[in-house]
Amino acid sequence: MSTDDACEFTPPAAAVACELPSATPTAGAWASPSQQERFALLRRSRSIAIVGASSNPARASYFVGTYLLSSSPYDVYFVNPMADEILGQPAYRSLADLPVVPDIVDVFRKHDDLPGVAQEAVDAGAKALWLQLGSWNEEAAAIAESAGLSVVMDRCIKIEHARFHGGLHLAGFDTGVISAKRQLLAR
Repeated sequence: MSTDDACEFTPPAAAVACELPSATPTAGAWASPSQQERFALLRRSRSIAIVGASSNPARASYFVGTYLLSSSPYDVYFVNPMADEILGQPAYRSLADLPVVPDIVDVFRKHDDLPGVAQEAVDAGAKALWLQLGSWNEEAAAIAESAGLSVVMDRCIKIEHARFHGGLHLAGFDTGVISAKRQLLAR
């Protein structure tokens, strides 16, 4: 068996079957914003609405919400029609119920719900739609972009913020560096 095969025990014709599913599509499809564009988006934003936020500490949205509340300059709003409160903050039934227009709508919802959430973000007047790791939906991206929203897909807003502000190594891992230098968080 050659080293060119994707899987050690699979014939070359079936090698694709062994590849891990990818959230990102092939070339020619929607293009993700560059690192500089993502940094600029985070820097100019003031508020983030987390759609699909959970009060369950085992959920990624809970962890991201905890981080954003404690380690970022953003006003954070939680959207979950089944919750009254998340992390001591009120939970809203929909984006339309928020007391402000969010700059970024960060989405933790299943794939089939993403176009509807994108339309809700457009209707609410948001400036950006951010789909978390593993979330990629070109229909949602088209809805948002056609209304002038910036779109980020398959990226974790917590990882991106921490990486841009010295909390993570470029690969997304804790560097283990301990420093007495105070980190300035620019809005």
